[in-house]
Amino acid sequence: MKTIILTFFLSFSMLIGFAQEKTKQQLKEEKKLAKQKEVEALVDSKEFEFQATMAYPQGTRSIDMTTNSNFLRFEKDTIHSEMPYFGRAYSGVGYGGSGGLDFKGPIQNYSIAKDKKSYIIKAEVKDKTDLYSIVLTVFFEGNASLTINTSNRSMISYRGSIDKFVKK
Repeated sequence: MKTIILTFFLSFSMLIGFAQEKTKQQLKEEKKLAKQKEVEALVDSKEFEFQATMAYPQGTRSIDMTTNSNFLRFEKDTIHSEMPYFGRAYSGVGYGGSGGLDFKGPIQNYSIAKDKKSYIIKAEVKDKTDLYSIVLTVFFEGNASLTINTSNRSMISYRGSIDKFVKK
């Protein structure tokens, strides 16, 4: 009789222990929700950095950017860009410069729209030589897509991710 009661008690306690463990699906959902909240906080703070892994110039093949240092940084009311440029330049682009999309200026015409799976951030930055129209699509997982259009160069798109940046 004691063995039956002891066996019943042990099997019941094991069932309670297994019932409290979370499934892989529940853990995956919790991780996904935590990442979504982190991305939402970054977008709301207007202080984050986009880093590209791929560039998609207009009219040519894609370019791997993992070995090129690059960033587009949102800093409250300023956008700072040091993105390489691959594509066709029109008038107003001089020789001997960096050749990239290197600019820093105050944000103009800033807007954020939330979609089912992403945030769409639109902004413009004007420096002494050009006006840059920026469209950044940030997906809830942290991946992002950036398109930069200027009047002096053909449009270029990048794929990468956003993250918080450390102020120096």
